[in-house]
Amino acid sequence: MKIAYLVAGAGDMYCGSCMRDNRLAARLMAQGRDIVLLPLYTPIRTDETDVSRHDVHFGGINVYLQERWSLFRHTPRFIDRILDWTVLLRRVGRLAASTSAKQLGTLTVSVLDGPRGHLRKELDRLLRDLGTLAPSIVHLPNLMFLGIAAPIREALGVPVVCSLAGEDIFLDALVEPYRMRALERIRRCARDVDAYLAPTEYYGAYAARHFHLPDERVTFACMGISPYEFEVPAHPPQEPFTIGYLARICPQKGLHRLAEAFIRLRQSGRLCRLRIAGYLGAADRKYFDGLLAQVRKAGFGADVDVVGEVDRHQKIEFLKSLHAFSVPATYAEAKGFYVLEAMAAGIPVVQPEHGSFPELIEATGGGLLYDPEDDAGLHDGLTRLMDDPMLRLRLGEEGRTSVLNSFTDDVMAEQTWAVYEEILQEATVAA
Repeated sequence: MKIAYLVAGAGDMYCGSCMRDNRLAARLMAQGRDIVLLPLYTPIRTDETDVSRHDVHFGGINVYLQERWSLFRHTPRFIDRILDWTVLLRRVGRLAASTSAKQLGTLTVSVLDGPRGHLRKELDRLLRDLGTLAPSIVHLPNLMFLGIAAPIREALGVPVVCSLAGEDIFLDALVEPYRMRALERIRRCARDVDAYLAPTEYYGAYAARHFHLPDERVTFACMGISPYEFEVPAHPPQEPFTIGYLARICPQKGLHRLAEAFIRLRQSGRLCRLRIAGYLGAADRKYFDGLLAQVRKAGFGADVDVVGEVDRHQKIEFLKSLHAFSVPATYAEAKGFYVLEAMAAGIPVVQPEHGSFPELIEATGGGLLYDPEDDAGLHDGLTRLMDDPMLRLRLGEEGRTSVLNSFTDDVMAEQTWAVYEEILQEATVAA
């Protein structure tokens, strides 16, 4: 069995879905499975060894130009290759923030339109290259590519699997009429996919309802971390109590809520520090500058460390410097991969009680939940961890043990491969 796994790159950003997909493919390869990781839009960026192919399909620059100007839908391949140059494509992520809401909507609808849209040239090239690979199954990265499922099945005669990746946040934020057009096309194409693979049971159930997906085709395979770098748990100094944030720096991830809780802790006389790491895009610079100004105005700017982006080694060292971890996302998170990494390091987490977080914390015992409607909830959760070192130790040990037993890349790979085998067996019987 050979899998052609498509992964949507995010330009110059570390992307949680890319890192998970790359880790999955790397583990399957290490197990001797036959899988090819094919990037779409841009090359992927991951903090581990990149196992994806270097050639990019649906290159971000070509897609943008072909959608906007009909001339580029007929350019020769040598021009397309220049525009798919890796260095250029890696810069697309920096330009994406300036793309208008209307342009994002038209691009999304065009991809969902498949052979009827403006990107037929890109689809034809993908189908040719997939045909050369001769896969047994093609795996799509998210629902925004549902429009190419039927052409893949018709051209290759193979089943199609699609990841559910938290695309509701992006799709629901599209301006009208593009949001409704995108959702209508997803509903229309929903049965062109043989199985939908969710990272959490919460999001599988939610996506089935929200996007009108066939319930019987929605399944689940856990997220998994590479456990080897987490062999030694965190042992930070007893003081100061250090709270960490590691995610994209943007309002949706709720860093402002963590900063507010931190200010309240310091104002009550508690000795603690806040460490912040993650990608900061140009569009969110004003948000972050305002947040830091708020902390400085309160008199605690010297107690905040801004680490910025971190590579793999720096990430592990960052996590091991913490006593507690929180990414208080303002939306219902589909994945929460960062929670698993924090718990693998032995760090208890404090997360809002919505989205995937209740599921992950119930499964691991590695943290506390708080009511996101309670303005004091995050502060109170962090206070509990500060005041009760034994609770902190117990949660850290339980979370670490659970993640290293049940949420590893080996477990993720085995569960995902079992889905592939079941789908292929069903397709063989049906034939």
